[in-house]
Amino acid sequence: MMNKPTRILQVLTIMNRGGAENMIMNYYRSIDKSKIQFDFLLHRKDEGAFDDEILSLGGKLFKMDPISVKSYSNYKKQLKSFFTDHPEYHIVHSHLDTLSFIVLKAAKEAGVNIRIGHNHLAIEPFGLKKIFKKQTDLKEVLKDLFKFSIRSKVGKYATHYFACGEKAGVWLYGEENKDRIKIINNAINTKTFIYNETKAVKIKKDLGISNKKVIGHVGRFNEQKNHIFLIKIFYEMWLQNKNLVLVLIGDGNLKPKIEEQVKKLNIKDNVKFLGLRNDVPDLLQAIDIILFPSLYEGLPVSLVEAQAAGLKVITSTTVDKETAITKLVTFCDLKESETYWANLVLKHLEYERKNMFKAILDAQYDIEENTNKLQQFYIETAM
Repeated sequence: MMNKPTRILQVLTIMNRGGAENMIMNYYRSIDKSKIQFDFLLHRKDEGAFDDEILSLGGKLFKMDPISVKSYSNYKKQLKSFFTDHPEYHIVHSHLDTLSFIVLKAAKEAGVNIRIGHNHLAIEPFGLKKIFKKQTDLKEVLKDLFKFSIRSKVGKYATHYFACGEKAGVWLYGEENKDRIKIINNAINTKTFIYNETKAVKIKKDLGISNKKVIGHVGRFNEQKNHIFLIKIFYEMWLQNKNLVLVLIGDGNLKPKIEEQVKKLNIKDNVKFLGLRNDVPDLLQAIDIILFPSLYEGLPVSLVEAQAAGLKVITSTTVDKETAITKLVTFCDLKESETYWANLVLKHLEYERKNMFKAILDAQYDIEENTNKLQQFYIETAM
């Protein structure tokens, strides 16, 4: 008789195509599901982009209401009931950054022995200062301020401290716990991203941008990703070179605001909003350089993917330096003007694109090796 797989409860908001969600799905697809299975406790009732795939892989989906101030007491009751009804989970792996403490505390009270906090970001003080600036999404900034203020709580209830990189780990768990932090690489299926010139030409043609130089960005339309500044940078570039196109992949609450900004600058013919896509590896073939001026990050999986595709990346200094797993990444300070950023991107626009398969493997960011490590951790801790 075969042993049943150990079921790990992964806790996220919604399984759409975000960085943390893409990362956990990369591991899920690769893991030996005869030994380890993933189930998901989510905080949106809406259907997520990965829901069907999760079910097809043998995972279970449990959906709760969002965590909010108004319904917080009711949410805690739901959480307590969940763990009472599901005593089968002995490992809870939460990806809710600072809000993980709520789930991990309930798990501890329910007798769950292995409680993993997994951080994917590090909020910069610079981002919080935007509260005093125009065009700021006040709700998002106040949310960041709240996260900043409660970050020490996660360490009280987590038995294991996971993070995407050292910066994100120290930010959430503190410098004094640096030795306890386990780095889980934002690993990818490298071979799906390798540059293919023939495919690049075809995809550019399909998008109607043949013979154009393409600037790309992959990420949610929220305050963190700094799209307003990104558009300003592109506008400065466009003034110097009308043969440029900006491709924006993703969705989010700030998208209408960015569309209006693009319209006012009269560059809508040069900016393509592609929305949420399941063909990002293909779309990266058609892009010539990635522009990523985030206000804060951990170690973005999208930039690992970009490097695997052989793309040069211009990103902010708020991004973890460990993101540069190849020599394709250039960092720039957000204090510099949009003109400075524009000139920097234009300077790096011409280069020979190469096959980066070996470089990603050497940097230990391929999914196969990393999955084996995580799988072994789950197996050993479950004993």
